[in-house]
Amino acid sequence: MQGKIIKGIAGFYYVYSEKRIYECKAKGVFRNKKLKPLVGDNVEISILDEEKGIGNIEQVYARTSELIRPAVANIDQALLVFALASPEPNFNLLDRFLVMMEKQNVPVTICFNKLDLVDDSCYQQYRDVYEMSGYHVISASTYEEHGMDALLQVLQGKTTTLAGPSGVGKSSIMNMLNPAANMDTGAISQKIERGKHTTRHSEIIPIAEDTYLFDTPGFSSIYFFDMEAEELKEYYKEFIQFEPECRFRGCNHIGERDCGVKEAVANGEISRTRYENYVSFFEELKDKKKYS
Repeated sequence: MQGKIIKGIAGFYYVYSEKRIYECKAKGVFRNKKLKPLVGDNVEISILDEEKGIGNIEQVYARTSELIRPAVANIDQALLVFALASPEPNFNLLDRFLVMMEKQNVPVTICFNKLDLVDDSCYQQYRDVYEMSGYHVISASTYEEHGMDALLQVLQGKTTTLAGPSGVGKSSIMNMLNPAANMDTGAISQKIERGKHTTRHSEIIPIAEDTYLFDTPGFSSIYFFDMEAEELKEYYKEFIQFEPECRFRGCNHIGERDCGVKEAVANGEISRTRYENYVSFFEELKDKKKYS
């Protein structure tokens, strides 16, 4: 029987298959191969006890993607949620997340939540910055139940990691999306939480057929890893069209003369805030290398 690992705790893997959860252990052959199953893995399981929902993982299928942080497999995209107010959006943090997803080749949709707390011009300003930077941007208000159709359209048929700082409304969005699934999510939750397992662990939540949300804990900081300062520019996709105008090959768009990217910033074709964050990140990575 085939299924998807939606949660893993202390050597137990919870596999969603045919609208129910099986509690599984991974066979010793995986340890011998040094292959650790990940949340999001598509697997083949054998059933040991159908009534109790207990089985073994027999095979882990090839992964289409594998994120390092958080450790999860087969993610199609990320839905990044930031509030328009309460709390005010931290664009340095938002851009950090975008860099990390670009590095791991994960497409991102940005959702600005709490639209009911600001006027339309505020949202439009932020939307224009990130659409100009090449990202899909949508708005939502769980208070007014706005934006759920757009969210479901983005999520449909994909496995999505839901991420963002604490307090931006991820849980409210999740609670509104869950009823859209024609399945007994209460029974799923009860099965997973058995044995006092807590929600501090990341898990994938079925939303609809072939549609899953990977719920991650809120973050207040993101540190770059395994990255050189000189490669940072590769993860700002709005730079690409202007780099042929740079005078120097390998231009880092910082102190060089005749730089197409800096000229685009001056002309308003690249967001100044995005560029200033880029410069800050570049210096951070330089300092990290200096003191490592």
